[in-house]
Amino acid sequence: MSRLVAALRLTGVGFFVGGSIALGVFAGLWLDNKFGTEPILVIVGLIFGLVVAFYGVYQMLLPLLHSKRDEENS
Repeated sequence: MSRLVAALRLTGVGFFVGGSIALGVFAGLWLDNKFGTEPILVIVGLIFGLVVAFYGVYQMLLPLLHSKRDEENS
């Protein structure tokens, strides 16, 4: 895998992490305003966004790690 492809993949990972966390927080804010449960759903949304971000990063970087391992074994 070329360096450019790896750099673009890592950039995409960064946007995915930021988007997942932001979406979770904003959804929590919206639900808190709708139901009047001020800090609870923001925290739940933040935790959900972090879990989704962690899992997504793992799934996105797994092929990159496998290709690096294959290059070292060859």
